Amino acid sequence: MSTEQNDGESFPRMRREKERVHEQQKEGVGIGWDGQTLREQFEALEEKTEETGHYAGFEKLELKQNNPIQYEQMFAQLRGDLVNARETSKEVAATPIVEQEGELCYGLFTPEGDSIAVSTGIIVHIHTMSEAIKYMINHDYEESPGIEPGDIFVNNDTHVGDVHACDIMTLIPIFHDGEIVAWAGGVNHVIDTGAIGPGSMNVSQASRFGDGAYYTARKIGEDLKLYNSWKKDYPDKTRTPDFLKLDERTRMTGCLMIRDAVKDMIDEYGVEQFKQLSREAIEDGRRGFRNRIRKTMLPGTYRGASFVDALYEGQDNLTRAYADENHLMHAPSELHVREDGSFQVSFEGANKWGWHPYNCTPAAIQGGIWVMLTQTVIPNSNVNDGAYYSCDFHLPVGSWANTQNTETAHAYAWHFLVSAWAPLWQHLSRGYYARGFWEEINAGNANTSNWLQGGGIDQFDKLHAVNSFESACEGVGARYVEDGEPHASAVWNPEGDMGDAEAWERVEPLPFLGRAVKPNTGGVGRRAGGAGFESMRTVKDVSRWLLYEMGNGYMTSDGGLFGGYPAASGYILNARDTDLEERFENQEDYPQHDLDPESGDFESKIDGKITRRPEGISTPKEFDDYDMYLNYLRGGSGLGDPLERDPNDVLSDIHDGYVLPRHAEDAYGVVVEKVDDEAQHNSAVQGEWELDEEATETRRREMRTVRTEKAQPVSEWYEEERERIRNQSDLIDDVKKTYESSMRMSPQFAAFFRSFWDLSDDFAFDLSEQAQKSLDNRFDSGLRPMWDSHTRGHKTWSDVADEPYVPYTWTDRSIQDLSGPKSTFANRERASDDD
Repeated sequence: MSTEQNDGESFPRMRREKERVHEQQKEGVGIGWDGQTLREQFEALEEKTEETGHYAGFEKLELKQNNPIQYEQMFAQLRGDLVNARETSKEVAATPIVEQEGELCYGLFTPEGDSIAVSTGIIVHIHTMSEAIKYMINHDYEESPGIEPGDIFVNNDTHVGDVHACDIMTLIPIFHDGEIVAWAGGVNHVIDTGAIGPGSMNVSQASRFGDGAYYTARKIGEDLKLYNSWKKDYPDKTRTPDFLKLDERTRMTGCLMIRDAVKDMIDEYGVEQFKQLSREAIEDGRRGFRNRIRKTMLPGTYRGASFVDALYEGQDNLTRAYADENHLMHAPSELHVREDGSFQVSFEGANKWGWHPYNCTPAAIQGGIWVMLTQTVIPNSNVNDGAYYSCDFHLPVGSWANTQNTETAHAYAWHFLVSAWAPLWQHLSRGYYARGFWEEINAGNANTSNWLQGGGIDQFDKLHAVNSFESACEGVGARYVEDGEPHASAVWNPEGDMGDAEAWERVEPLPFLGRAVKPNTGGVGRRAGGAGFESMRTVKDVSRWLLYEMGNGYMTSDGGLFGGYPAASGYILNARDTDLEERFENQEDYPQHDLDPESGDFESKIDGKITRRPEGISTPKEFDDYDMYLNYLRGGSGLGDPLERDPNDVLSDIHDGYVLPRHAEDAYGVVVEKVDDEAQHNSAVQGEWELDEEATETRRREMRTVRTEKAQPVSEWYEEERERIRNQSDLIDDVKKTYESSMRMSPQFAAFFRSFWDLSDDFAFDLSEQAQKSLDNRFDSGLRPMWDSHTRGHKTWSDVADEPYVPYTWTDRSIQDLSGPKSTFANRERASDDD
């Protein structure tokens, strides 16, 4: 084993490495391979990759071809070491966010920052860590502050490489014989970042200056010891310093385990074999990704769109008056599958960023696609940045997807990001359907919300913050061959867990009154979307306690597929100044659930100030002892015509608590009757129900007749909608502002929109004075990019070079417009994984 022995000083092997590096520096030798600087090595890699079309110019996988058993052993060993580091180190953490939900991941990276292998967990951050490493290289960290053996770096800056500030990453370089051979990196979601409001993802700020503390690729230690300045600076800027200290030890533990594992491998196989593996694994991943696309998709353009609301008009506690407005995210999504198996995701037509914390950066967008692709295209262990080299992104500069403005807030970028990926599930599923891979089809996972967050003085009389990660268990979208799984995972954490109620109660002064499956939340269809669930919480022994909601409300961003319906959208329910304490003392009924919001059951069992609104977002508001808060987690989308669902499956849904009996008739045309009041299958339904087959057949015939009567040719619908747009009738200001913003952002989208609806060339939406002022304010803000030194792969981020070629955007090309009558894909490279 290579674990360094203590012979009078800590880490003697690291000390010797550092001395070697210092000797090379005196001679003008860089830390890269063969004496190059790290930046020179990075630039050479990009040139070889671009010239040859193969990662680092590796047109042949010599190690894999000549010694396949050793290749697989080495890669499997690295993968196992990464998973082991995650499973071991998460036991160091104190917060259930890491220990229960597993909001943690690790990666091993090349010296240039490309991921070689990854652990399980929130692998959205595998590429965000890549971007942070590349930022350090491009900005000459080798010269200052230096990159040496034993150094420790941290980043949570979304403009450098992260999704939002609460995901903090630790990075350490790994050296051998004076050269950097790899980086070890780990990320976890922390409970508080010192934002303007308590919790990790505050929602009331208008700019990044309220997001909490940002650390931009900062060197925080050397000789594997943290600087004293960092030990005080980092935790004391937050409400939960002890939790953050343990989180940091968690990340350091995992990174050091990975570092030791790499040294063991080099001792066993030699450094040249390790270098060869690190290059080949990424090229292998690139080929495997393209072969998987060739096998499962058809080349062409797949088009869709999604929207999500963020309503701030009239909200209290906003940090800026100009943030008092509503926003609709517009995510026109195009997937361009090329005939070589690569693909591009384009958001041409996305609207402008806003004064809210839901803006994204390229690092967030690219990270988001990683966790999504690993659940669809590449659901295997050979996941690394090979896929990154088979994809490119068209992210309009200045849009919510690529703000390039360091004033913009990003505390909860996932609110827009998850919604933006909703059409991508369906793009891929349509390709799978066309090629016959029906088992792979998924209607799309839930919009991951609500997020229960807040803080104040807790039950131990300490300043505290909470961020319930029950949202790691949402409903999964329906598959073509099966229903979606209920309350099973989140798009950003496929191994999600809602966590034990007892574990949450140890760190949150919010006792559970009830936890149950939430009926009617999964999208209806021939295959039903997985249901969400809910937790009813109260507040106990607190002062100055704030809570808030965040999620989709009026709008649902996840549409159904092939005739299926979307999942239910969200709502807010809480009660303050209640009589709950008296009900406890008198042993009277009190609300444990809100399983049927229309029943009035909640309101009948509590007196107080009850808030029930069809919205999803609220700014922080004060709660006191015995106040109540509903944490409602969403369901997945449905697939197929609901009238084709087996009535017996609907009956099972009723008994399992997924569907209310009256909803069964309204949505599925299935008529049931109660035959026993005593039996209780699930907390959502009291009694035994029986299917009325004859009434069901009659009801379904009636519903199909109504459909036929209401149906109209698309041409008639188009004419009605066109007149509505031309006259701007029945269009609220928020909708008009959204489309006007997209048209101002993109001449291509404006031309497409006007052409599609046969509008005049100068058509524009009439906006209120407030909406016009809002747009002008943001469009006049200009660009303030974080990156000021670029290599080839990052120039387009700051609009300083041509965007990646967008081949088919806003044209008539479709998946039918192939290069020949029998065309599918160009000549295939040999498959390089087990796809």
